[in-house]
Order: sequence, then structure tokens, then C-alpha cells
Amino acid sequence: MMIPKLHYISQGNSPKEHIENIQKACTSGAELVQLRLKNVSEKKVLKTAKEVKEITSHFQTRLIINDYYKIAKEIKADGVHLGKTDSCPTIARKHLYPWQIIGGTANTLIDCQKLINQEVDYIGLGPFRHTITKTNLSPILGINGYAEIIDVLTTKTPIIGIGGITTEDVKGILETGISGIAVSGEITRNFNTIRTFNQLLKASSTEEQRYTFK
Repeated sequence: MMIPKLHYISQGNSPKEHIENIQKACTSGAELVQLRLKNVSEKKVLKTAKEVKEITSHFQTRLIINDYYKIAKEIKADGVHLGKTDSCPTIARKHLYPWQIIGGTANTLIDCQKLINQEVDYIGLGPFRHTITKTNLSPILGINGYAEIIDVLTTKTPIIGIGGITTEDVKGILETGISGIAVSGEITRNFNTIRTFNQLLKASSTEEQRYTFK
């Protein structure tokens, strides 16, 4: 399965806001959304995930559930994203359907290599810059950090940049060899930026194609 180049990670002060924001993201053309609910009960996550699944199915948008792989299985989401302190991808894989994808969070080269060994389908590498979405933030990587890791990493696993990314950053991030980006804040503030992000990301893939078919 191809991993879309743009991931929208849901934000909101309540499950209801997460649902509304995911609806807006789907309406604005998001190809993949990740439901990321923290500090609520698993029961509430399941209820929210079921509602979100109806929305994403209607728009044919891919749905990834953050952390709760059993919920991802139950609602037949497209996959699960596991943070560094969440479950191990190898364990999650045993529970999930064979077609469901697993993403993992990485901050260092060693993290990336470990996730590749655990056969994840994509890696969220970050944070690119300081972000208020997460507490206990790992060291900031920036363009140089990305370039250093990508230069050494030999893998076909898509690497997705994450952490405070804005439209201005896209070109520089893609030049490091990263294949896509995950965005939360910038999109939640203005869902029209999805179109801009998609154009910037697509521009890069058409350049690659031109280069390949020379």
C-alpha cells in the first residue's frame, strides 16, 4: 500500500472537536488522517473512532488510529501509529489484519533502524521543530538532523517528517530525501493549507518522475 505524502494528525480540546476537525480535513482533501486522542478513556477513544470511521469512509480518506491497535482492528481502520512509549509494532502486528499498516515514531538513527527491523510500514521522524502538541519532546532535529539520518539510512520504508511543520518548510524537508510530512497545528488553524501542502508535495513527486523518465 502506498503511504500518502500528507498526514493530518487530529487536534481538539474534546473528542467532539477531534471529530469536527477530521471532518474539515476530509472535506479539504486530506488523503490520510490520524486520530490522536490523549488523556481520555479507551471507551471514549473507541466511540470517537467509530464516528470518525464513518466520516473517513464517506470521503474515502485513510484512517490511522494513534496508539490503540485493538481499536484500529475493531473498527477496521487503515492502520495504527505507535509512539515511542506505545506498544511494540511486532506485538501490534500479531493482532492486526494483514492489510492494516503500522507507523512508528522515531527521533534518532537507532530508532529508525529498530523500527525498520520491526517491519513498520512508515516512520514518523521528528520533531522537526518545537511543537506544543507534545509533552516530553525529544531533541529537535531540523533540516540538518533529517539530512544526517537520511544520508545513513538505507531503506525503502517511507520516512514522514513531523513536528511543527509549516508550508514554508516543505521544500527543504523534501530535499533531505524525506518522503512526506505529518501536520497537526498548521492545518488545524486553517484547513485550506491542506491544498497548499498537497500542491507542494505533488510538485516534488512530478519532478522525481520527470527525472526518472529522462
